[in-house]
Amino acid sequence: MSHIHDDTICLLGEGPLWHPERNQLFWFDILGRTLHTNGHHWRFDHFVSAAGWIDYDTLLIASSDALLRFDISSGSHEFICDLEADNPVTRSNDGRADPFGGFWIGTMGIRAEAGAGAIYRYYKGELRQLFNAVSIPNAICFAPDGLTAYFTDTTTQQIMRQPLDPRHGWPQGPAGVAIDLTGTEYHPDGAVVDTQGNIWNAQWGAGRVACYAPDGTFLQAIAFDAVQTTCPAFGGAMLQTLYCTSAAGGLSQPHLAAHPDSGRTLSARTEATGQREHRVVL
Repeated sequence: MSHIHDDTICLLGEGPLWHPERNQLFWFDILGRTLHTNGHHWRFDHFVSAAGWIDYDTLLIASSDALLRFDISSGSHEFICDLEADNPVTRSNDGRADPFGGFWIGTMGIRAEAGAGAIYRYYKGELRQLFNAVSIPNAICFAPDGLTAYFTDTTTQQIMRQPLDPRHGWPQGPAGVAIDLTGTEYHPDGAVVDTQGNIWNAQWGAGRVACYAPDGTFLQAIAFDAVQTTCPAFGGAMLQTLYCTSAAGGLSQPHLAAHPDSGRTLSARTEATGQREHRVVL
């Protein structure tokens, strides 16, 4: 059974991050250009979508045209590097820190133009493109072995498994299909991996977060009273609370009346234990 974590209604809630040192959840409303946490929010001039934690007081934030160093206490931010700053068609979307201290971030067309986006990795001062011609990048997350990344282009309905170089964490060899949802009603959005290696995937339009074993076997699903579930995150004192962002944008008034939690950030208790989110090393 899901519960309301925060009453704020987001047009496009995304990018939940449990800061392990602050024991605090942060999340974004991409279309609202806002970073949220309990009882507080910060507005930006551009779309913002995903974050990693640098230290107790600092986040790395992905905006539509840059990576930013954000100071939580003051609300100020500093430029780190451009992110497709010369491309007005795109914005950032899903992202997460990897076990090596790098930060993976996807871009996509503001109107979800086919193939307009890409997936990048920022590592030790370098932003490098990993995959191109991506329509809707999502499900960026990492297995507890430290040697496996996952990602999806939501339009393909396939979550991919990417081996990583054990020295520096760059992709090593071709990606293969980890979870194949083609031909089903399920469209993979954001995802996170628990300590057992199981993949928890929010599925857009299905009102659920589904859990799959590392071999792709479906294990269970947790229902949320918001059809447009977008991204999960494990948090809480024991990392056993599953938070999930959602989106209210594009829904009809009758639908919103029937599902008033749409756009809110929700939570559910699980038996699984999440991984501690990795620190971004600048």
